[in-house]
Amino acid sequence: MPPLTLARMTADQARFAAETSRFRRELLAHCYRLVGSAQDAEDLVQETYLRAWRAFDGFEGRASVRSWLYKIATNVCLTALAPRRIRLLPSGLAGPQDEPGPPRQVRPGEVLWLEPLPDSAETVVARESVRLALIASLQHLPARQRAILILREVLAFSAAETADILGTTTAAVKSGLQRARARLGSVEPAELLEPTDQRARALLEGYIAAFERADASLLEQVLRTDATLEATPFRDWQAGRVNCIRLLATYVLGAAGDWRLLPTTANGQPAAAVYHRDADGELRAHGIVVLTATAAGIARVTEFHDPALVALFGFPEVAEAR
Repeated sequence: MPPLTLARMTADQARFAAETSRFRRELLAHCYRLVGSAQDAEDLVQETYLRAWRAFDGFEGRASVRSWLYKIATNVCLTALAPRRIRLLPSGLAGPQDEPGPPRQVRPGEVLWLEPLPDSAETVVARESVRLALIASLQHLPARQRAILILREVLAFSAAETADILGTTTAAVKSGLQRARARLGSVEPAELLEPTDQRARALLEGYIAAFERADASLLEQVLRTDATLEATPFRDWQAGRVNCIRLLATYVLGAAGDWRLLPTTANGQPAAAVYHRDADGELRAHGIVVLTATAAGIARVTEFHDPALVALFGFPEVAEAR
């Protein structure tokens, strides 16, 4: 390759990076809202930037770079969503478990599970736009309605801009938005505590202490009376503090020292990376737990039993014992 061509290519790459890199984190959150998987969202953002780089020479600046990237990212996601089933939480499958007993595990591949998003990936994004309850509800909308709602309500693109991104008309955007709003309805209580709130931190600390000490009585101090508990990959979930504690005390807590939880944040909510002691005595990555914290206590506990998520959140595979 002649030196002049190489120099020009390097200059183009530098200009591309300078104009597009600052949008990466918000594009990751956007893809996550659409597909419900942090790991898939990472791949889709990579594909977005690859397509953007290939088309960069032809970008004429009629729209902003941000709008142009969102157009690419949205359509990359819609293509990826076309053949897929929606991602769910256990509470999206059926009502709570009626009879006491161990929860039934879903067969591998039977359900695509929703995944949490590390807060480090969405520091420029409003926390309420990635709450677990909202993301779970969005997955029940048809993909294009989901995209319209996110572009209009979350990202504040105009109807005309949204129509351009989706290659449709403003009338279709307005109609799709009305249908999406009607189907989405009310998502979650308004009194959620920010993870930086001292009360939210205290609730997370209490939940962690309950597990690490195998002390079910500590759960009574942090769970609301109407608390719910769900965990992937289990079909059954619990409603009511009594039922939640009974299941955890009977089938989960074990002995003091069996669990180690390291605090973090996910989806704009208090969370923890979860480790469980294996047969060799090592505290190995188990998954991520996300808490819905309110002034009255923890309203929902959502556990994701997937060791790969622990690495995604930046934690090691094996934790040190206290």
